[in-house]
Amino acid sequence: MRILLILTDGYGCPGGIARVNLDLIDSLCADPAVTQVVALARQTQSIPEAVPGKLDYDHRASHGSLRYLMRLVRRMSRERRYDLVICTHLHLQPLAWLSARLCSAPSVLLLHGIEAWSAPRQALRRLAAKSADWYVAATALTFERARRWLRMPEARCMVVPFGVDLARYTPGPRGADVLEKYGLRDAVVLLSLGRLAVGERYKGYDEILGILGRLRAEEPRLVYVVAGDGDDRPRLEAKAHALGIAEHVRFTGHVSESEKLDLYRAARAFALAGWGEGFGLVLLEALACGVPVVASTLDGSFEAIKRGALGVAVDPHDPSALCAGILEALRRPCGQRVLGLDYFSREAFGRRIHDLIVQIAGTTCRRSVPQT
Repeated sequence: MRILLILTDGYGCPGGIARVNLDLIDSLCADPAVTQVVALARQTQSIPEAVPGKLDYDHRASHGSLRYLMRLVRRMSRERRYDLVICTHLHLQPLAWLSARLCSAPSVLLLHGIEAWSAPRQALRRLAAKSADWYVAATALTFERARRWLRMPEARCMVVPFGVDLARYTPGPRGADVLEKYGLRDAVVLLSLGRLAVGERYKGYDEILGILGRLRAEEPRLVYVVAGDGDDRPRLEAKAHALGIAEHVRFTGHVSESEKLDLYRAARAFALAGWGEGFGLVLLEALACGVPVVASTLDGSFEAIKRGALGVAVDPHDPSALCAGILEALRRPCGQRVLGLDYFSREAFGRRIHDLIVQIAGTTCRRSVPQT
């Protein structure tokens, strides 16, 4: 099976979507039914020295929208024979739809979360999304909400939870460097990590800032560390000052992968108290490091903690419930993994991708060749 992979973020890019895309590449290349993966990434920041042997990674597509389209058209004009087209984001689905038509192949659309919970404004994206033959989402919640506008045959939908690298994210001692850098040596650290974007205020930072005074009344050494950067950071910093809690909050800005691991290990609890997460990979990373987590009952993060089996689940719109949930997490044992985390391992993700490939390969879904 030869696969064309339409990517948003690729090698060297930060964030959960990039991580999932690279795990998908590794899983596809490891599958014995796959002979080659041709991947075009909308964004690429660096190329590793070694990539999977089955991978043809076209980094020349990563130089703007027009360059991406030109590279895709050029490749399709000379290599029309693909057995499957996979699109990793709804926003790129029109290109995947065109590619699938040109090579007469079935297509798979990955639905991450909030981008699919309501119909896109652009008619082309709506039509292209409805043209996919298979749909993959990290949570059942995303399928439930997407069905309100996207008529998906249930037999062609597969829930594939994202996976965490349990070999990389492990419990460990608190690193002296990160404690010194952010003034956390004697602190009880509550950590959140993610983009601080104006368009992503659903992540719940405001809600935690709003109850930090109540939390400190119960745990006076508590410091809230907000790891990540974005255009909403100045507003959040101003809010912390207005609430009189700025000295108990640390805004780290962008953190490297190595520092991210140290921050997890420095934390006593991790919170993702929002209402718009499609999944919440950071919850799994924190759990893998032995950190108790707090997640929301209102979005996909509820499924990332197996509906409360792996962490504390709260309604983030209820300040009292959020406060009680964080205090509960702070009381839980730290430094050891909870049972059941293997369900979300990278290996489990790879097995689910293999099951998807087997299911598609066993279904007659090749389109008729377009007439010219």
